Amino acid sequence: MEADWAAFAQRFATSLRTARHKANLSQEDVAYRAGLTRYTYQKYEKGESRPGHSANPTLRTLLALTQVLGITLTDLVPGNAPDLRSR
Repeated sequence: MEADWAAFAQRFATSLRTARHKANLSQEDVAYRAGLTRYTYQKYEKGESRPGHSANPTLRTLLALTQVLGITLTDLVPGNAPDLRSR
């Protein structure tokens, strides 16, 4: 299951990076406007939340990112999420 979550986090990271490029914003711009540190934002673009752990941003962070980037949650969060019910 961790491998599935890690792959999902990488797809999230790709969506995030793509949206930032389309918005023509720097990592620092997005981080500042979303109320994050640049370090935290960079980790999300790498698919991590902290070293060795897959990205798992809060709902507040996801909403802030979508507002800054001018996209929807559906645009940001990839489809085909792993099944987490077995936890």
